[in-house]
Amino acid sequence: MLGWSVAGLVLAGIGGAAWLRDRVDSYVDPGHAKVAAAGFVPKMAEVNGVRLSYVEGPDNGPPLVLLHAQLLDWFSYNRVLPALSKRFHVYDIDYPGQGATRVPLGYPMTANRIGADLGDFIARQIGQPVFVSGNSSGGLLATWLAANRPQLVRAALLEDPPLFSSEYPRIKSTIAQRAFRTSYTATKDVPDDFLLYWIEKNARFFRRNVAPGTPFLLTQAVKAWRSGHPHQPVEIGLLKNDTVRMLVRGLDQYDPRFGAAFYDGTWNAGFDHAAALARIECPVLLLQANFRMLPDGTLDGAMDADDAKRAMALLKHGTYRRIDATHVVNLDRPDDFVKIAEGFFLGV
Repeated sequence: MLGWSVAGLVLAGIGGAAWLRDRVDSYVDPGHAKVAAAGFVPKMAEVNGVRLSYVEGPDNGPPLVLLHAQLLDWFSYNRVLPALSKRFHVYDIDYPGQGATRVPLGYPMTANRIGADLGDFIARQIGQPVFVSGNSSGGLLATWLAANRPQLVRAALLEDPPLFSSEYPRIKSTIAQRAFRTSYTATKDVPDDFLLYWIEKNARFFRRNVAPGTPFLLTQAVKAWRSGHPHQPVEIGLLKNDTVRMLVRGLDQYDPRFGAAFYDGTWNAGFDHAAALARIECPVLLLQANFRMLPDGTLDGAMDADDAKRAMALLKHGTYRRIDATHVVNLDRPDDFVKIAEGFFLGV
């Protein structure tokens, strides 16, 4: 079960729209108050025509740039931001295609363009070399930065990045390709509402992993949230699983062109993972989460064991760590993630 409240499902089905609206409208993720209390401030920066959204913490140490997983946004780090802010000056960024960041018309969703814009943000807004930690696609961008902007990166933590597995055509044998297919079809269908489109296209996933009726009820919950919280990212408290709840929030702001570029292979155009890893001179920690191979040979996870070994063989100053956690480690095991990040960055 992914964590939709079973009681909520039953009551929503019995009590109707009023009950659902009241429950949805009253939810506030406690992470918001904790992040604000830690001193984080939302900001915008203009970089090469991109309006880059980020939150910045207090200056309590060396700068640390966080790059979240694809389909999420900066708030997915909320469980670790207060602790990290005690020893770092944290910049938690919505990179192009995600969150509140906005890009010019025709912006190319490629690692080379996004990485270059992130590098310019670091150079202009931070003005000194940084530690960088990236999860999933954010880990690929952290790899890009360490390889192509070495003067800007002191050390990099790669949190379960899909190294090699997200390159085309290998990506076709991963479970992620199923999600990217929805993004790709959205660029053809051009739906008015990508979140509701995504729920519809993935209805079978919700019925199988949550409960029957979930797609309908989740659609109603999204509409109820929006009626009471216009222009705010969707947050559905009835989704008890942190990662799934953050996923819905992220999908509400997501540019499907980003995922479509993974689906057709254009995101990695000119960005060879092996060549990039071999160029990195700074210390790198490769943090690998759980994965499994499905009976049909599909990779359910970011990397398999061979991918991790290959990456470590290419890195000049690499450290490997395996953790019993789901893909978004910082959400699944926040205390462990903070200890790992602090131990690595403050020890280099």
